[in-house]
Amino acid sequence: MGMKEKLHQLKLKYQGKKMAPAFNALHTFLYTPNETTHSGSHVRAADDLKRTMNTVIMALVPCLLFGMFNAGYQHYSAINGFPESFDLFEHFLTWDNFLVGITTILPLVIVSYGVGLAIEFLFAVIKGHEVEEGYLVTGMLVPLIVPVDTPLWMLTIAVAFGVVIGKEVFGGTGMNILNPALTIRAFLFFAYPTWMSGDKVWVHEAVERAGTADAISGETILGSLAQGSDYSYSLADMFYGFIPGSVGETSTLLIILGGLFLVFSKIASWRIMVSSVVGALVMGLIFNGIVDAGWLPEYSKFYALMSFPYWQHLLVGGLAFGIVFMATDPVTGAQTNKGKWYYGFFIGFLSVMIRVFNPGYPEGVFLAILLMNVFAPTIDHYVVRGNIRKRLKRFKTATIYPKTSDEVDSLKTETA
Repeated sequence: MGMKEKLHQLKLKYQGKKMAPAFNALHTFLYTPNETTHSGSHVRAADDLKRTMNTVIMALVPCLLFGMFNAGYQHYSAINGFPESFDLFEHFLTWDNFLVGITTILPLVIVSYGVGLAIEFLFAVIKGHEVEEGYLVTGMLVPLIVPVDTPLWMLTIAVAFGVVIGKEVFGGTGMNILNPALTIRAFLFFAYPTWMSGDKVWVHEAVERAGTADAISGETILGSLAQGSDYSYSLADMFYGFIPGSVGETSTLLIILGGLFLVFSKIASWRIMVSSVVGALVMGLIFNGIVDAGWLPEYSKFYALMSFPYWQHLLVGGLAFGIVFMATDPVTGAQTNKGKWYYGFFIGFLSVMIRVFNPGYPEGVFLAILLMNVFAPTIDHYVVRGNIRKRLKRFKTATIYPKTSDEVDSLKTETA
């Protein structure tokens, strides 16, 4: 008897018991359910919630692996200096870099999944419903949007807060109004701001070495601009991701590839992605125009960020990652096609605005997405109302042609 048959027998044995939802979740996670329907009409499709979540995780895995190598690369480069002639295999894709990354990032992944799924299982048992797969993506997103040395106890508290307050109190998967991963990120930012910003948290061991003879720094490009300082990274570094930042959001190239994969697999909305990019570019152009017109003096604390080339905003910080993997959340985003254009545009527009006018933490994508999560239902409401008005207007001006002779006689009698 194979393991699948043994699990099926145990499933039947504990059917109807208190712990049945937790056991069923483990069973269906490992194997395809052997239950079939016997009546009614059915729609046959290869996609379900679990496959959808797994598809998104597949798009995130390259960012995770790159982040592991980049964690080691930034660590050793901060200690020994950046190589003058960069070689991908000699300086980046090395076992030393990967060892630093996997020992620092893998615990973040384990804690994220362990705490989050434990809470999901607990609520499923208490409420008596099946465990849903919605947290599979959230559990992967959380380690990718935090600094590499985030304390595990801090992450534990944040994940517990985000899953309970940001998701379960609304009814669980499909009912939440805020993106759970961004709720966790927002909690970390407001509860522990010194661990989420500054020039020490983005490079491994920079916090530990602070104040010693071996101190190192790892200021991000946005952090340098907010301080009015110069940065030494090239456009290639920004695009490929050889820069400090949160674990998974530095490589614009891999984020674009992941976004294309999600669009062609019909998991994510291309309308939200395109409109978010347009919104960010428009806001960047407005700031560049203000600087070019001479309306802002060079000594202003906003000058460096406002003069930053508008299109380069997409290459630094978490803007690209947020647009592709979190703004497109089908639960918390706009549902109507027209509403997705407005929703995405304001995410990009507000992201660049917040990062410029918030020099203490020069990043705004997670705040912009959370804000638009709140307004998404309102956007859809007015889009639907607008469509209803247009249809009523067309109906009032429509000409009704009779189909039968009886209808013709009836219309003649009415108009006589």
